[in-house]
Parts: sequence; C-alpha cells; structure tokens
Amino acid sequence: MNQFADVWFHNQGWEPHAFQRNAWKEIAKGRSGLLNAPTGFGKTFAIWFGIIAHYYDDKKYQSEKRKFKKNKLHALWITPLRALSKEIYKATTQVSSDLDLDYQVKLRTGDTSLSQRQKQRKKPPQALITTPESVHLLLASKEGTDYFSQLAFIVVDEWHELLGSKRGVLVELALSRIKAINPKLKVWGISATIGNLAEAQEILLGTGHKGAMVRASLKKKIQIETVLPDNLEKFPWAGHLGIRLLDKVVAIVNRYQSTLIFTNTRSQAEIWYQQIIMHYPSFAGILAIHHGSLSDEVRLWVEDALHEGRLKAVVCTSSLDLGVDFRPVDCVIQIGSPKGVARFLQRAGRSGHRPHETSHIYYVPTNSLEIIEGDSLKYAVKEQIIEQRLPYIRSFDVLIQYLMTLAVGDGFIADEIFEEVRGTHCFASLTRSEFDECLAMLIHGGKTLNAYDDFHRLVLKDGRFTVESRKLAMRHRLSIGAIVSDAMMKVKFMSGKYLGSIEESFISKLNTGDVFWFSGRQLELLHVRNMEVVVRPTTKSKGVVPSWMGGRFSISPNLGVAIRHSFESIHNKDRLSPEVAFLQPLFKEQQRRSGLPREDELLVEYITTKYGHHLFVYPFDGKLVHEGMAQVLAYRLGKIKAATFSIASNEYGFELLSATKYEIDNTFIKELLSPRELHRDIGSGINVQEMARRRFRDIAGIAGLVFQGFPGKAMKAKHLQANAGLFFSVFEDYDPNNLLLREAYDEVFDFQLEEGRMQLAFERIARHAIVLTFPKQLTPFSFPIFSESFREKYSNEDWQSRLEQIKLQLEGKLE
Repeated sequence: MNQFADVWFHNQGWEPHAFQRNAWKEIAKGRSGLLNAPTGFGKTFAIWFGIIAHYYDDKKYQSEKRKFKKNKLHALWITPLRALSKEIYKATTQVSSDLDLDYQVKLRTGDTSLSQRQKQRKKPPQALITTPESVHLLLASKEGTDYFSQLAFIVVDEWHELLGSKRGVLVELALSRIKAINPKLKVWGISATIGNLAEAQEILLGTGHKGAMVRASLKKKIQIETVLPDNLEKFPWAGHLGIRLLDKVVAIVNRYQSTLIFTNTRSQAEIWYQQIIMHYPSFAGILAIHHGSLSDEVRLWVEDALHEGRLKAVVCTSSLDLGVDFRPVDCVIQIGSPKGVARFLQRAGRSGHRPHETSHIYYVPTNSLEIIEGDSLKYAVKEQIIEQRLPYIRSFDVLIQYLMTLAVGDGFIADEIFEEVRGTHCFASLTRSEFDECLAMLIHGGKTLNAYDDFHRLVLKDGRFTVESRKLAMRHRLSIGAIVSDAMMKVKFMSGKYLGSIEESFISKLNTGDVFWFSGRQLELLHVRNMEVVVRPTTKSKGVVPSWMGGRFSISPNLGVAIRHSFESIHNKDRLSPEVAFLQPLFKEQQRRSGLPREDELLVEYITTKYGHHLFVYPFDGKLVHEGMAQVLAYRLGKIKAATFSIASNEYGFELLSATKYEIDNTFIKELLSPRELHRDIGSGINVQEMARRRFRDIAGIAGLVFQGFPGKAMKAKHLQANAGLFFSVFEDYDPNNLLLREAYDEVFDFQLEEGRMQLAFERIARHAIVLTFPKQLTPFSFPIFSESFREKYSNEDWQSRLEQIKLQLEGKLE
C-alpha cells in the first residue's frame, strides 16, 4: 500500500491502475526498473508516489538525512525537453500542495536564471527536474560529488527518445558517475513501447541488472482512418495531393473540439497553417502553429492555450510528439507518411489522452501511392510491428567532453573513471589504450595538437586530473551537450552571385566536376570553400537532384516491412482494405503497363524516353537507403560501361537516368544487386571522405576541439567548418588512427549511409524473385520518382504545367 497515493487518488475520485500499484511495490522493495505504459494513463504518478513514500517512510534514509545539517537532493528527474520538464514540475508540485507536504520540487533547465541555479546549489530542493545537459553542468561544478551524495532516485523520462542519440550517452555517463558516488541509487526509466524494450532497460540499468519491468496491460484503442480524395490520380507526384484535401481536413477539424495537425517538416507546417487561414479566415485566433524554429515564447503560449482549451487546432511538427501534458485533444491528423510506426502511435496517443478513451487519428496522404500506407499502418499497429531504437556505441567525442566535465568539477582519478565508463553500454568495448588516447587529447592535444596551448587542458595533481584555467573551464561549461544540427551551405557563382542555400549533407556526397540541378539551372561543382558551394553553369545533360531536409526524413525498416506486406494484400481480392480497394485502378494500370510485385518480389523497370534510359528499382526501403543503393548501382554500372548518371529517389524506389544504354536481363540485375563486396563499393562509389569531413564538424564541436562561441556571439558556421576541416586534414595526414577521425567514418556508414540497413536490403533482394519489365512509357510507380528530378530541372513556376502535360500524354489525353 502507498498511503500518500491512496489519499491523493481518493481525493481526485480516481482508482489507481494495477501497473501504478506494481510500480509502487517495486520501488518500496528498493528496486530499480523500467516502466512501460500508454500515454495518458498516469505514468508520472506511478513513479512519483513511490519516491514520495520512500522519502517519508524509509527510516534508514531519514536517519542518514539527519546526519547532515543541510538538505541533500533526494530525487533527480531527467527529461529530454524543457517543455516536458515544466509539465512534470506542474504535476509533482500539485501533489505536494494537495497533500500539504514539505517535499520541495524545483526546475533546472536552460531557461533557469543564474540566481535560481545558485540557490539550488546552496540549498538543494528534495527533487530537481532537469535535462541531460543540466545534469552534466552540475557534475562540472565544484562540490558536485557532494551535491549527489544522498541522491536516492534518478528517473529518466521518455528514455526511448534519448536512447537513439548522443544525449542518451550523456545519460549513461551521468548514471555511471552518480552510481559510483552513491551505490544505493535507484534508477527508473519511463519509456513508450519500442521493439527493443529489454535492451533499453539493460542500457539504462546496466548489464546483469536485477531491475523490475513494469508494463501496463492496458490496450489503447486507436481508430485509424485514411482521408481519401474524390478522384484517384493514376500518375501522382510527391506533395501533389496533400493541400487538395484541405477542405476534407477542415471538415474533420470542425467535427471535433480540438485537433493536432501533425506535419513532418517545418516548411510543411507553415504551408498548411497559411492555407487554412487563407481559405478559412474564421480560424484566425483559434488556429496556431508550433515547431522547433519558433521562439520559446510563442511555443509556450501555444502550449498554455492548448492546456486552457482556447485553441481549436494546432498545426505542428514533432515538437509536440512527446508527453507534454496539455488538455487532451479530441483528434489527431497526420499529413503525409509518418515515416515510422512508433511515431504514428506516439502522435495518435495525443488524442483520447485520458484512460480508456479511444485515440482518433486521420491519415492524410500527400500523393496517391501514399494512400497504401494507410493500410500498412493499420497492419503494423495490429501486429505491433514497432521500431527499435539503436543506441550509439563508442562515441569518443562524448567521452572526451565528459572527462573534461569531471575535470572542471571536482576532478577525477583516471583508473576509477575508466572502470565506471566501461560499465556503460556505449563504452563496454573501450580498451585502456583508447581511454588513454582520449585522456592524452585533453592533457596535451594527443599526437598532433601538442604544440597548441588551448589543448593542454588537464593538469594532474595528487593523482587527480583537474582544469586550472578559468577561461577553459568557462568555455567548456558553455559547450556541454550533444545536440547538433545540419548546416545550410550557400550556393554561389564564381562572380559571387548568391543562388540560395542547400544542405551540406547533400553537397558532401559530390565530387568536384559533378553536376546537380538547383534553382532551375544545371550547375557544375567547382569547389567547396568553408560553408560556400562555388559552381558554374554547365551544358552537361545529366545531374543529381538535391535531397532536402524533409526528404531525408526516411521511412523506418518496420514501416517498409508493413508496406511490402500491403503489396501482397493487393493480390488478395477477397479482403481488400478501403485503401487498397480505392487504389485498384492505379494498380490495374501499373499491371497493364509493367508489373505488380508481391511481398517476395522486386520490380525493376527499364524505360527509354526522350530524356534517356531510365532504370527504376522498387525495394520499398525508404529514401535514405535508396539514395545509397542508387549510388552503389551507378558505381557498378560505371565499371561495366562508362556513363554519367542522374539519380532520383522516393520512399518506394529510385531511378538511374543515363544517356548510355545497357543490355539488361534478369541475370544482369541479380549481379548488379548482389550484396557481395557492398562495403567496398560504398567506399568506392560514394565520396565517403567528404561525408566524414562534414560529420567531423559535429564531433569536433562535442569533443571541444572547436569552440562554438559565447551566448549571443556564436561562431559563424563557416569558421566552425574551417576549423574542424583543418583538424580533419591534420588527423588524416598525421594521425590516421585517431579515435575521433575513425568515429566520423563509422557514423557516416552507420547513420548517414545506413550501411547496416542497406546490407539487409541487398541481402533480402538476393532472396527475392526479380520482376524485370521494359515498359514503353512511364508507369504509375515510376512517374512520382521521375517527377522528383523533373521538379529540380524546371524549378521555375511552370514545372507543374510541364509535368501535367507529360501526365496527360501518359493517360492518352494528349498526343
């Protein structure tokens, strides 16, 4: 029994769920654990009342507390978002107020004033709600060890969200230190359902842990409905359909009291907000927008207005994905593919937020082919095909930052920290020589940077490494964290004329002399200078199409599995879902012109048009994987016969366009798509070095090689890139086995090129039957990919009318 919870729940008129009572029992036994329960069922209270009961009921803890003249921190609650921190703060302080407890809760995030932080340091509250970065800032302060000496609990909220990022590594390292300071520490994680829940628990609690897994046996009812257009486009292109469904979307919004309209990109959110206001002026004042590029002030206003029920709808991005606790909305609308099953479920859970209520989510496809994903999502949800969150391993940049953090704080003994760090999942394979190399980079700059005073950061005194320079200590505290973002690069002619901005992740894949389409022009890459791409016009006929931020947001492997399953159900005429039934005319047209693959088949089309020879391949593995696959195939084709290729891709397939014709048959395709020597061909066919150079900028920033600037005076991106590029070149030439350099290459293969996923795709395809066709014209499947490249070639205002003409010709309505 938990007397505090029983009283509080009784006063609210609520009955605790079984999972909440189970959590309280496990906490009362002194165990650590992981809590997994649906959104809206009271996960916060399942942990919080266990913490409250421990504080007041545990005689041993009370006797230890009396030994100290001042309060010590009892509980630390870590969340990934400042907005979420504020909501946890509201809920927990309400409990203390309702029960008239002297259990004080404080908030510490990037918004907390310096004076408030100093008060929290001198007189700690019983509980502190904070972020991973703020925990490391506490470790970087003097007497940080003493601050955590009586800590009884650490709770990591939304652990699944932190797990697949370097912020998760920050949490692992902080836990390793605080567990060493206080071995009695109890650690609890709160996580949504993911495909590797047991692994997530082990990473949080440690190998061989004896922690509890508390899971709610509560099935959240989810009602999924696909918004279908009045007419089916047999030759769709990306984004073409979405806004055409505006009236249907507004009709749904009007049926409910409150709605969240989720988009995948910020630009898409801006477009939908403007379109609704433009066509429905009555929404002014009751419609808001919420995304990561807006100021904190605007976002907080939107969250408060939602909480108070003053808004009819909010157009938002993933900025409202997590468990920010506002008044439950009645409905969720997803614009375009959610790209992942877990993300779709998370967003669905924002509606019907109360226990036992049904979550209503409407899926709005942005082109005809995307309609199939409505069927795929229903299948994935029904079969619980949930994505795994893959943790980072061997993140030496974070380790170097962490060692500096400890040195800036109370200092550290190398042997002790090595053993602690080896106990984390991220650094389980760390050798002593690797650890010593990380230390050396902080002591004297390692093998290559020892001539520079700024890299003589650590001093050994009485067996303990510390930082004596106040300047270096201050700069480090300003740089703590592992949040990085992709930079935009300016595209310019040699004359200096500015054409626009493009993502560096796209440019990093190109070599000098490569051609790409941008701003309606064919451009040849001359060189990359800092953060500028210098180009010149060219008459070369083939070029690569840029990939944009929205396009790089790729479907998950699990959603790919579900989509391929939906294609199998196309052939089952007895039990057609509404989505598959609606798409029958498109599928019949595809079958007539080319072929319709089954789940264990790969469709390949080879089409000749006035634009050249098009090789279309449909693995259904997502845009990121397709981009890599296409470049591997271009390299392999180029070895057979020299050619220049244009590459385009979408979530379902990719295109290689060339003026060179190849003699293609099934054997040729099988060999072309062979998984043999894939790693070698990725390294040879893609400019991996340049991609690693770009990736290294973030690694150098996290490791402290490059100072990012003071608040309000951030260093310009071009200076960051120039400095990081210099270090990269020095390491390449003089220290090729440098750990940070190797990490840059590993991250390119693992995360940017998704080599593991690409390998699995090639291996799966090797087991599939090849359906090779030679259509006389573009097909319903190939037209959306063709339109991706066409859009960039004719990016002025008439590209849509040109594309419409081609579509009409394909439909036989124009000669």
